[in-house]
Amino acid sequence: MVISNKPLRFILAALVACLPLMSFSNTEKDSAHVQTEEAHGAVSEGHHKGHSEPTDVKSKIKAFIDHHVLDSHDFTLTQDNETGKYYGFSLPIIIWDNGLHIFSSSKFDHGNSVAESNGSYYTINHHDGKIYRTDASGTITENEETGHPDNVRPLDFSITKTVVSIFAAALLMFFVFSSLAKSYAKNGGIASGVGRIFEPLVVYIRDEVAIPNIGEKHYRKYMSYLLTIFFFVLFLNIFGLTPLGINATGNLTITFSLAILTFLITNLTANKNYWGHIFWMPGVPKPMRIILAPIELLGVFIKPFSLMIRLYANIFAGHIVLMSIIGLMFIFKSWIGSSLSFGLSFVLSILEILVAFLQAYIFTMLSALYFGSAVEEHHHEGEAHH
Repeated sequence: MVISNKPLRFILAALVACLPLMSFSNTEKDSAHVQTEEAHGAVSEGHHKGHSEPTDVKSKIKAFIDHHVLDSHDFTLTQDNETGKYYGFSLPIIIWDNGLHIFSSSKFDHGNSVAESNGSYYTINHHDGKIYRTDASGTITENEETGHPDNVRPLDFSITKTVVSIFAAALLMFFVFSSLAKSYAKNGGIASGVGRIFEPLVVYIRDEVAIPNIGEKHYRKYMSYLLTIFFFVLFLNIFGLTPLGINATGNLTITFSLAILTFLITNLTANKNYWGHIFWMPGVPKPMRIILAPIELLGVFIKPFSLMIRLYANIFAGHIVLMSIIGLMFIFKSWIGSSLSFGLSFVLSILEILVAFLQAYIFTMLSALYFGSAVEEHHHEGEAHH
C-alpha cells in the first residue's frame, strides 16, 4: 500500500505538537498513584483467606499495577493520602443473582465493606475486581488448587469505569463529527470548527486505507464502520494515557467485541467468490482443495482473533511496562536511579502516544483488508492482472 506524504506529515506534526503535554500529565499521574499505594492498599482483605496485605515496596507496586489494569466499579479521580478519602463518583451496580439487584457502588466503600441487597451479601475481590456473593462478614474462600474463589459469582451488568469511558468516547465522536458534517453543509463542503482538526485523518482513512484495500467500487459501504472503529479505538487509547487511568483497550472483552464486529461484517457481506476460495480454491488440484478447505476455514476465525490479541497485548503491555518503570523510582530511592527512571518513563509515555495512533491505524487497516478480500471480484483465467 502506498502512503501519500501530505497526510502522513500532518499526522506526525499533530503528534509532535501534542506529545509534551500528554506525556507529562501521564507521568505525573502514575508517579502520584504509586506514592499513594499504601493508602489504596488499606482495604479490608482480612476476610480473604490465604492472602495478606503487601508490606514491602515491590509487592505494593505490583499490587497497584494489578489494580490499575483491572476495571473498576467506581470512578476514582484521586485520593487524599493523609485522610484516605477518595475523590470521584460512584457507579450503578447491576447484577443478576436469583433476581435483579441494583444499588450504588458506594455500598462497597472501595472494597472496604460488604454490600447487602435483598437479603444477599456481596463483596469485591481485590485480586480480580469481580463481585462475589458472600456471607455477612464478606468471606471469600479461594480454591487451593486453582487459586480462584469458590464463592458464587453473579452475572454482572454493572456500569463500570470502562463502560463510562466507552460512553464518553461515543459522545465525543458524536459531537465532533456531527459538527464536522454540519460545517460541510453550511460552507459548501469546507470544514470549519473543531471537526476541522480531524478532517485530514478522515481523508487519510478514505484515500490511503479504504480505497486501496477495498476498491473504488465497494469502499463506500464500509467507510462509516472504518471511520468509527478508527476514532473509537484512538480516543480510548488516548484516554488510557490521561490521569484518569482508563485501560479500556487493554481489556480483552473490549477488543473481543470490536474484533467480532469486523468478523460479522466481513462474513455477512462477503460474495460467493470469497466463500468459493475458502471451500473450493480455484487454480489448485482437486485433492489439494479438500486439504486446503479446513485450513482456509480456520483462517476465517484466526483473522479476528489476531485483531483482538494484537490490540489488547500492545495496550496492556504498554501500561504494565510504563508503570513498572515509574515504580523503579521508589525502589532505587536515589536521585540518580529515580532520575533515570523518570526520564525513561517520560520517553516511553511519548512512545505510547505513537502506539495509540498506530494501533488504531493497524486495526482499521486490517479490517479494510478483510473487507477487501470479502468483496474481491473473480478474475477469470486468461484475464490480464494488473
